[in-house]
Amino acid sequence: MKPNTRRIFIKKTLAASAASIALPDYSFGIITKRGGAAKRVGHGDFQYTVDQEWGIQDPSKIPVNDCHEMVLDDQGRILMTTTGANNNNVLVYDKSGKVLESWGTEFPGAHGLSITGEGKDQFLFITDPDSHKVSKTTLDGRILMTLERPKEVSGYTSDDQFKPTETAILPNGDFYVADGYGKNFIIKYSAKGDYISHFGGTGEADDQFNCCHGITLDTRNKENPTLLITSRASQEFKRFSLDGEHLETISLPGCSICRPVIHGENLYFAVIVTKTWDTWDGMLAVLDKNNKVLSFPGGDKPRYSDGILDTPLYDGGTFKNPHDVLVDGDGNLYVPQWASNKTYPIKLNRI
Repeated sequence: MKPNTRRIFIKKTLAASAASIALPDYSFGIITKRGGAAKRVGHGDFQYTVDQEWGIQDPSKIPVNDCHEMVLDDQGRILMTTTGANNNNVLVYDKSGKVLESWGTEFPGAHGLSITGEGKDQFLFITDPDSHKVSKTTLDGRILMTLERPKEVSGYTSDDQFKPTETAILPNGDFYVADGYGKNFIIKYSAKGDYISHFGGTGEADDQFNCCHGITLDTRNKENPTLLITSRASQEFKRFSLDGEHLETISLPGCSICRPVIHGENLYFAVIVTKTWDTWDGMLAVLDKNNKVLSFPGGDKPRYSDGILDTPLYDGGTFKNPHDVLVDGDGNLYVPQWASNKTYPIKLNRI
């Protein structure tokens, strides 16, 4: 069954079920496989039921600390980074939420996770701001390349100033590193790890960043691919050419954006916080190709005033501090969370 056909079938089934029973306003009457009423979140064509139990494991056997990012490999497995010096820093899930394996104790601050290649030639890039390193590994954790502070960039005077948070990989293997917790440079490397160039740096100018936490390659315009880079503390993301030329800035008030994720024509990202770091109030966002927010899963309906996004309101319970979002082929979402009482990732099932 095609994804769109499947969603139409589910929507019709839900509508028939809702028509046959009376429900309180806060319940949507959707039953999970574990027998509990599942919460429904999102707006318009991007609505989901929430499975809070999807990724739960025995913490004595498979511990997590801060969960950061997730990617999907060619085998349909989901890989996730989590921090901690006394546990494996990469967990490998299947889509049912079962952990198949875990590996890697060399990345205590395991943060950004990107995947590239095809089949047996797939590789991971792991950024670790705690150890000040970027590592390229096989899917089972064998380290192939390690990069530290780029000495070609004069803005650095010590190794510990380099605190990389994310990577983006070009089809030819060249890649960019975002130093989101360090000096806010975007550094470009060859596929072999040789320095090519850099741009950005800390500041408020169009071509600078206030926490370039996430970066991704946007190929929705196949003839003119660009880079989308967050300036998280300024609640915006910026578009650059592959050569580092600033093209546009998209302001999203109330949205502290972790990393942009492209799926089809849409842009997804986790909003780790909307108002304050003192309380949990994160959500997800789904944008169209024109950068308009279509849905805030975990928040209120997107609204604009005079073309400017109104600050979204947290729904009070779906998420804590969502740090990333992974979209599968059916449009379901998988969400790891940072500083959220060592919680395991959540799944949102597309309606």
